[in-house]
Amino acid sequence: MPKLRTIVVPLSLVLACLDAQAAGPAAPAKPRSMQEILDASTPADWRRPAPEDTLYMDLADGHRVVIELAPALAPQHVANVRTFAREGYWNGLSIVRSQDNFVVQWGDPEEDAKKRKPIGSAKAKLPAEFTSRDAALAKGWTRLPDVDGWAPEVGFAAGMPVGRDPKAGTYWMAHCYGAVGAGRNEAADSSDATELYVVTGQSPRQLDRNMSMVGRVVQGMEWLSTIPRGTGPLGFFEKPEQRVAIRSIRLASDVPAAERTEVELLRTDSPLFAELVEARRNRRDAFYKVQAGHIDLCNVPLPVRDAKR
Repeated sequence: MPKLRTIVVPLSLVLACLDAQAAGPAAPAKPRSMQEILDASTPADWRRPAPEDTLYMDLADGHRVVIELAPALAPQHVANVRTFAREGYWNGLSIVRSQDNFVVQWGDPEEDAKKRKPIGSAKAKLPAEFTSRDAALAKGWTRLPDVDGWAPEVGFAAGMPVGRDPKAGTYWMAHCYGAVGAGRNEAADSSDATELYVVTGQSPRQLDRNMSMVGRVVQGMEWLSTIPRGTGPLGFFEKPEQRVAIRSIRLASDVPAAERTEVELLRTDSPLFAELVEARRNRRDAFYKVQAGHIDLCNVPLPVRDAKR
């Protein structure tokens, strides 16, 4: 009969096993809050918008609105916007419309086409750019996990909230709060990007794929959303003195470095952003008693912070 061998087990290992049994299974890690996620971010999680894709709208009252352009979504409209900014088209014009729960719009208030401000070297005729197949959008595509009533898929591309049709391979910018589009008449190709608007109300998603979208406001929305509402039809101001004067609209690349507003935007194509989205889909702080398990595209926060010089 073979002899049994004695196996010596260190006392420390025995005690560790007993402690583990007494403690039970390890508790799952508590999900981080949005602020904890942002506090744990690294420089690689943030990006600075390109100066040639950044507009500074300086109002006569001294306030500044920062807009990031979206050339991948509407390249010809954005090209016209850049031309207008470089040639000072909007300088001295005004915000002409503030419609409650809808949009704020700016441009030339003159209705007579012969008296309107010349558009300089910009293109007088642009195609409708309601959707895009730009490969850059597919490269940085981040899909939301929830269904959306306005698009087969929704998510973020090029830092913008977008809808996507995977069968057609098309993307389009959603009319979320802060989205900037080009006004037009009834014809789809009747926009030249001289009249721009920003969404200031509940997201009018019915306009998706019906307008050419040129970008979004990343800082200074409070200066636009609080403008007194116009009393005329569609929120247009009836008297010239009601309009909000625009001192200038310039590309950041044309502004001296010392006068720029440097900002950083959270990347939308990173694991950190995915964690942030989940933190907002299921709020786990003490105030919330029921978790939604769902988030609307236009309710996903897009954090912005001042950049260190």
